[in-house]
Amino acid sequence: MSERVAVRKTYKLFIGGKFPRSESGRTYLVQDANVSLASRKDARDAVVAARAAVKGWAGATAYNRGQILYRVAEMLEGRREQFVALGVPADEVDAAVDRWVWYAGWADKLAQVYGGANPVAGPYFNLSAPEPTGVVAVVAPESPALLGLVSVIAPAIVTGNTVVVAASPVAPLAAVTLAEVLATSDLPGGVVNLLTGRITETAPTLAAHLDVNAIDLTGVADTELATDLEARAAENLKRVLRPTPTDHDWTGDPGLGRMTALLETKTVWHPKGV
Repeated sequence: MSERVAVRKTYKLFIGGKFPRSESGRTYLVQDANVSLASRKDARDAVVAARAAVKGWAGATAYNRGQILYRVAEMLEGRREQFVALGVPADEVDAAVDRWVWYAGWADKLAQVYGGANPVAGPYFNLSAPEPTGVVAVVAPESPALLGLVSVIAPAIVTGNTVVVAASPVAPLAAVTLAEVLATSDLPGGVVNLLTGRITETAPTLAAHLDVNAIDLTGVADTELATDLEARAAENLKRVLRPTPTDHDWTGDPGLGRMTALLETKTVWHPKGV
């Protein structure tokens, strides 16, 4: 009997809940594995998928979103050894699971902390409620590969936003494997879309795209590139989160800043009556 030839895996993009190859057909090698090299067309396709998912995801109850994020944590815990085999430290996988659980718990609580009744001089109720911004483009940090990725995706989607993530080109295997976790976690297609390849190719397209509402530049280490992306984002007044210092401690308390930075506030006046 001849020796069996193993099936070699290609790490593909994650767009609209599916795993397509890049429309360009390009790949590159990372840890001896083929990884799809996303094009500008792939970035535009990902934005279309993210926009289509906004209504259903933002319209879901906060409790439902929290349950889905908790399911992501459960599935990630079940794939712990797979991430370790890809070179992600075991304690980082554990921290990533805990981070998903932490954000899941905030899903139905943030409105009470960030919204509420405002005191006004008059016979009115004045109520403020947080609402999602919409489609958010995210440039993921290079390190830590998994915890950093979770720390930029979870706070964006827990509040009802959808995201297009440009994964680090040097650590795409953990990113695509996380996408496989998301695909089996009841998360609706299009809520998270993942692009692998060159940040310099996909990020400018996302920054200039008129159907992207905000861009998170956390993983942009090049000051010149960050400045260019901010200038492109200004065309439709995108909200911009500035790059995070490379020495940032991702294991610390994440706080509420990343969630509230991607929220809008709607204020409603209503007469009290007699």
